[in-house]
Amino acid sequence: MRFARVVEIAQRFPGVEESRSYGTPAIKVKRKLLARLRSEAEGGLAIVCDFVDREMLLQAAPETFYITDHYADWPMVLINLETVRWDAMPDILERAWRRVATPGLVKEYEASLNRSE
Repeated sequence: MRFARVVEIAQRFPGVEESRSYGTPAIKVKRKLLARLRSEAEGGLAIVCDFVDREMLLQAAPETFYITDHYADWPMVLINLETVRWDAMPDILERAWRRVATPGLVKEYEASLNRSE
């Protein structure tokens, strides 16, 4: 399943946990929503994203990134997991993770990057 692949990538970051949101599978960081799989009828993955990044994604790949009226005022973007470039997902997830992670988790992650260099 594609959502399992998203979870696998997200688990690279400290504090990530599988959860549920609005009755659907979700990824959270210390109980803060990072992303959630929308219902089958709705489709897509809703993921935290700042408005500037969202505009760039919408323009770069409108077949993959989109919003609905519901998400217009929320700092989130919807991703079509059938058309997304999976090599881009680690960066997309990291940017979302940094928006919801605590400063301590960010520091922990950056320290782990420095150790691996």
